[in-house]
Amino acid sequence: MSKTVRPQRGLEAIRPYVPGKPIEEVVREHGIDDVAKLASNENPLGVSPKALAAMREALDHVNLYPDTASFDLRAAIAEHFNLSIEQVAVGGGADDLILELAMAYLEDDDEVVISRSSFPVYDIYVAAMRAKLIKTSLAPGYRIDLGAMAEAITDRTKIVVVCNPNNPTGTIVTADELDSFARNVPENVLIVVDEAYVEMVDSNAFQNAMVYVRDGRPNVLVLRTFSKVYGLAGIRLGYAFSAPETIAALHRVKNIFNVSVVAQAAGIAALQDDEFVRRSVEANRTGRLYLCQEFDRLGLEHVESHTNFVLVRIGPDATKIYEQLLERGIIVRPCAQYDLPEFLRISIGTAQQNERLIAELGELLS
Repeated sequence: MSKTVRPQRGLEAIRPYVPGKPIEEVVREHGIDDVAKLASNENPLGVSPKALAAMREALDHVNLYPDTASFDLRAAIAEHFNLSIEQVAVGGGADDLILELAMAYLEDDDEVVISRSSFPVYDIYVAAMRAKLIKTSLAPGYRIDLGAMAEAITDRTKIVVVCNPNNPTGTIVTADELDSFARNVPENVLIVVDEAYVEMVDSNAFQNAMVYVRDGRPNVLVLRTFSKVYGLAGIRLGYAFSAPETIAALHRVKNIFNVSVVAQAAGIAALQDDEFVRRSVEANRTGRLYLCQEFDRLGLEHVESHTNFVLVRIGPDATKIYEQLLERGIIVRPCAQYDLPEFLRISIGTAQQNERLIAELGELLS
């Protein structure tokens, strides 16, 4: 009698992450050469020129293993944000650091509190560690409800995750809300503040969570990425800030050589390219304003965004519209995976891509 190797029980709770459809797949399926990808919140301006030059130079050294401690990159990040190197961790994208967090801190039946309609990669790694995921409802305006999250904390809670701004809603929690929440979370619960889109925010009500790290709070960890404003999504590079003892736990479980020679060089150079960041933020602000004005003109409900994407309510035909846009060479993101089946998440592209999206969407809706 044949038997199979049984996977660990955490896998039963995992719904695999479904990324935005790649351009190559749309080209194969629909025979379209000119494809606009507005699904994965990438930087439409491309790559930081300084980072690109550094990557080209680093290619001469890819026969060698990278520094597994990423010392120079961590030192550059620490200097850029006025921290010590011991307060910085880096990984192959923020996703890699989320996995390290789960491995370093979660045990069977620990609880993790996160909002509904938030980044689903947390769901996967919490389940893989056989911990329990507690999801709270959104507040009005599709905002994260920190009050509900605080009430959901029990004596089994190990981590609470606040995506600020949140993906896929694009909303923020305010400085006052976050400060009140941080004061009320027990010291033995790790507050993870995911700030992947922090550079895009221009609201006076917003405060990033770096202040808690600088204050020396060991139960606050901030996650960021080079994938968005720096235009480095393809090399996979993320970073985290926290107290040295909190960061040290991540170092103990991280994959060896988890940040490539090319990625380390790119990150160091990208931090020095203030002009590219400025242009990226300004282009994003202009594109976001245009899309929101056009969605209003089309009579489409959309959520106030502080990111490089806008969440738009299409209605029961959201999946159909998504597929019809694909057929016209435009990739957007359906949001059923985020518990928002009537919505599409639309990344802000170049001016030409934004105008093309609006023209096609308007024609389909009419």
